[in-house]
Formats: sequence, structure tokens, C-alpha cells
Amino acid sequence: MVTGGAVFVALAVILMALAGLGSRWGWWYFTTGFALLKWAAYAAITAAVVTVVAALLVRGARRNRSIIIAAVAVAVAFGVVSVPWRMLRAARALPSIHDITTDTNDPPAFVALHDRRPGAINPVEYGGPAVAAKQHAGYPGIVPVILNISPTQALERAATVAHQLGWTIVALDTVAGRMESSDRTTWFGFTDDQVVRVRPAPGGSRVDIRSLSRVGGSDVGENARRIRAFLAAIKGRS
Repeated sequence: MVTGGAVFVALAVILMALAGLGSRWGWWYFTTGFALLKWAAYAAITAAVVTVVAALLVRGARRNRSIIIAAVAVAVAFGVVSVPWRMLRAARALPSIHDITTDTNDPPAFVALHDRRPGAINPVEYGGPAVAAKQHAGYPGIVPVILNISPTQALERAATVAHQLGWTIVALDTVAGRMESSDRTTWFGFTDDQVVRVRPAPGGSRVDIRSLSRVGGSDVGENARRIRAFLAAIKGRS
């Protein structure tokens, strides 16, 4: 019984992994993946409890081995449960938005990607002051970058950084000073779209960026993390 409980904990780990990977591979919609993640946590808790109870009931020479198996099962179950718990905690703590930009007054607009976002539910039109207020409250410090190079050089640098970060560049318009790209999250494979806008500024160029999720009401901080990584990289190359 102890070993059987440990096996079910291991199966819960596999179910948790497949919850995201199955969504990434197109086996099911991401809401199904979230449901599987929840049931993986329930399964892990149940299996861990059963394993511990069974270990306490074992007598004789097998007791120590059963206790070790139960301890491992509890540790693994804790890891499984912590994943959806952290996601839920982040979703409650962070703003319920999926569109982040360095310029909330005049966000960069999608052009090439406007009608090339298969499966997208979230529109490319910016949500206005309400979204801006939530961003400023939840993600302070996301601001444009000023580089002491020409707009052309700044756009080239933006493209280099995008490649380094693993983004797929869809369009690079040197005349308009705009780069559009897409990026996928590692686990669930959510596709988010980015647009970088470069304009002349005193002493060089101003770089703005916007990152928008195709689906989901909340991005759980993913777009903000992506923008911060981009800004840090492009400033680091100054």
C-alpha cells in the first residue's frame, strides 16, 4: 500500500507536467490544462496521506523503509501542490491584465500582427486608462529606455536582443521604426505578441515596448517579466 501510494504521487507529477505540455502541444485547450493541474494537486495530496497512514501501520523490518518512502512521497506531493498554489497566489496578488507597455498614454500599435494572431481572444486595441492604472499600481518602473544611438541603430539592437531572448520576429520596419515579434511561454506554450517602437529623442533614441497575451484575462506577470528582460538587455548593450 505504501509503494502504491508513492506510485500515485509519481503519476501526479506526470499529470502536472502534461497539464502544461499537453496545452503547448495542442492536445487540449489551456483551461483543460489548468483543470488537470488542479486534479494533479488533489491526487498528490490524497496519495501522500494514504502513503503516510500506510507507513504508520507497517510493523517489523519494513517499517523504516515504508517511512522513508512516505517521507519522499510527502516531499514530492508538496512540490506538486506548490506549483498551482504559487500560480493562484500570483494571480490574486498581481493585476488581472494581459497587456503591458512602457507607454500607457500612447502604446505602440500592432500593424503586421494585427490580423495574424491565430487563436487570439484578447484584442490588439489597448484597454485605456483602466488598464494603465492597474499596470502602474502592479508593475511600477516599466518605462521607456533612452539610448545614445540613432533610431536605426536602436532598432537593430532591439532585433538583436529579441533574437537573443528567443523571440520570433514577424516584422522589422526600419522606416516606421517598429519591430513586431511573438514569444511562447515555456510550459503551457502561451503565445504573446510584442511590438517595439523606436523614435528620435534628444541625444539619441527612445525605445518603447508592448507585450500582449493572445488569451487569458491575467498573464500572471509574464508580460512584465518579458519587458523587463528586454529593457535590461537593451540597456546592457549601451
